Amino acid sequence: MLMKAVARAVRFAEKSGLGLEQLPLAEMRRFSSKVEKDVYRVLTLEGSVASRSHIGGTAPAQVRAAISRARKLLKADPAP
Repeated sequence: MLMKAVARAVRFAEKSGLGLEQLPLAEMRRFSSKVEKDVYRVLTLEGSVASRSHIGGTAPAQVRAAISRARKLLKADPAP
């Protein structure tokens, strides 16, 4: 259900020549009454990347953690 609302909002924005982040909140709520103003935090490149905060995700904290794990593995396994 949510995916359909997102798809409709994206299509509407494209047809309007706008980025999704440019749609007014009232317009977004036409597609889902669950949309709140905090939606704009994830509608930027930075917000989208940061929202993926799980192991293997793209959030900066997750990337730093992955780098740390990789460095530890490299130190534990000496090169031949």
